[in-house]
Amino acid sequence: MSKIPLAINYTLSTMLKPNPGKKLEIKNSQGVFLRYPVKTHLITNKDCDIPCLIEKYTKPYLKEGDWIIVAESIIAIAQGRGFKASEIKPNRLAKFLVKFVHKPSYGIGLGSPETMQLALDEIGILRILIAAFCSAITKPLGIRGVFYRIAGRKAALIDGPVDYAIPPYNKYATLGPNNPKKIAREIADYLNHPVAIIDANDVGVATIAASKGLDSKLIEEIFKDNPLGQTDEQTPIAIVRRVSLRAKRSNPVKA
Repeated sequence: MSKIPLAINYTLSTMLKPNPGKKLEIKNSQGVFLRYPVKTHLITNKDCDIPCLIEKYTKPYLKEGDWIIVAESIIAIAQGRGFKASEIKPNRLAKFLVKFVHKPSYGIGLGSPETMQLALDEIGILRILIAAFCSAITKPLGIRGVFYRIAGRKAALIDGPVDYAIPPYNKYATLGPNNPKKIAREIADYLNHPVAIIDANDVGVATIAASKGLDSKLIEEIFKDNPLGQTDEQTPIAIVRRVSLRAKRSNPVKA
């Protein structure tokens, strides 16, 4: 990968501000952290040089010690792992297995024939059948989430079209990112800043991958209120900056 000129016309008055209803600052036992959401263009599969993509939007603001946090969805989309739901043709098995999956409270997961078909193709029929069988046995007992525990993280990262997504992705089904650990390392090495890839929404957050030096549990605590947003904010990247425990208030980052 070769470095490319930064193609953003930032002025000195440009500032990173919190999304509506969100806060820049969060406190925990390890300090006070600022989470600056970074707005991007609409990411597509043409943005395949992911380290350069992240550099393009973060470099004007980065300071020594900052972390870069990236939503897993844009990594997957840049890798070409998003598909128009209307173009996915679920087979009979996919339509049958849907009934054994508990739909998550946020998003669709594998609760549609289209996303189930992606799971069958991505993970394999045997593992999905085992997960469905175990789910069918435990569901009457009130035990939830067995399907995803057996099917694995790749299954849990698959999601379908939702109204709150930015068009055209409100009509898309997506797989999780391919080899996220490798991607996190590549971005970190390219920008010389720690990087984490997360799956976050208003229900919860999970660290998918993190480069050396970052603690997954701490990242999840810092992003538990989902400051990136999930609708039209178009801020799938955040810069995290640790500040003094005595900090009274936070100011926007100036370029």
